[in-house]
Amino acid sequence: MEKFQLTEEYIQLNQLLKAMAWCSNGAEANAMIDNGQVIVNGEVELRKRNKIRKGFVIEFNNQQVTIE
Repeated sequence: MEKFQLTEEYIQLNQLLKAMAWCSNGAEANAMIDNGQVIVNGEVELRKRNKIRKGFVIEFNNQQVTIE
């Protein structure tokens, strides 16, 4: 499992996918979220701008990251 260190209070979900290099751009990140391919804390997440905070676990394409 990977770890992502927050530098602010939160990061938006679509920005996290780009920061992790799981998607190459914002449009691709938004499409993956719209298609229900992103799981936040065990549940499918459809909100592109969901505020991801410390302690969250994000799953995408057989990859997982914990937010610190």
